[in-house]
Formats: sequence, structure tokens, C-alpha cells
Amino acid sequence: MRLLTLFISLICTLSWTSVAWSQKGTDAAVPIQIEADRMETSEENNDVLFSGNVQANQGDLIIHADEMTVLYTRTGPRPDVPAGSDVSLTQKIEKIKARGNVKIVRGDWVAAGDTMDFNADARIVILAGDAKAWKDQNMVSGEKIVLYLDEGRSVVEGSSPEGERVKALIYPPAQEKEEPGER
Repeated sequence: MRLLTLFISLICTLSWTSVAWSQKGTDAAVPIQIEADRMETSEENNDVLFSGNVQANQGDLIIHADEMTVLYTRTGPRPDVPAGSDVSLTQKIEKIKARGNVKIVRGDWVAAGDTMDFNADARIVILAGDAKAWKDQNMVSGEKIVLYLDEGRSVVEGSSPEGERVKALIYPPAQEKEEPGER
């Protein structure tokens, strides 16, 4: 029975990584608020670079990083702005890249790594470079964690050339003590 409980705990722990991202609340319609020490835009490259103590919020999801680049495409005309002006086209986020001390927080779920790449169309997040994710005391780590948001699944990879393997630390759920004579 204990082995079955431990196995169920393992399955639940490995699945929470992607569940934390796929829950309602990070709907694409919710605006993203970004704060940083500095912002630099490039219309030629269709990107915005935020640097220094970057914090991005969307719903209950918070991302911290040293640097974040938002890449976008210009799409159809905005109905609320006169045609021909520079702001008459809407902008759609394609990718978000974060570098340096990346930390992602959603409720009691936390993930960290050296870099984060988010592909908005595919809804895939890649944390790389000593990537870790944890909830409560349970933790999984590897060189890379790939979160498939719409599929509700994740893949954790080790570092083959260096021989680093995926590691998971899983605590069984707390159980009530049985009274003598119960069973």
C-alpha cells in the first residue's frame, strides 16, 4: 500500500509542473504588465528589451529576470485609431525570452533557470540552465524543463554531455496516524 501511495505521489508531482502553467488565469486575453529599470524598443526588429530587475505579471503568473525581450508582429488595423498612424496596427506577441536569474511564480508553484523562452503560438515554455521546479517540498530539476501548456504536460531533460541526470525529490503526503485497533 505504501508503494502505491508513493507511486501516486510521484505521478502527481511530475504532472503539477505543467498543470501550474495550464490552469485558468494565464488566459492570453489577460494583459501583461512589465516593469523594469530600463526599456528599449526597436521597430525595425519588432522587439522590446526590458533590463534591470524585470518583473512581468499576467493574472496570477509572475516572471522575474535580469533581462526580458518581447518579440512581436504587427497585425491588422486597430478600429479605435485612425488609419496611417504608427499605432494603427495591433501588435501580437510571438515570443518572450528571459535571461539571468529567471524565476517564475504561480501560487505555491515556483520554477527557476538561467533562461526562459516562451513561444506564444505553440504555447510552449522552455526553462534551461540548471532548471528547477518545485511545489511545497517536492522538486524536480534538470538542464531543461519544457512545459506544453495546452497539453498539460512537461518534459524534464538532463545534460547528456556532462552526464547530469534528471532529479526529483518527492515527499509522500502526510497521513493521519491510525488509532490502535483500526485497520
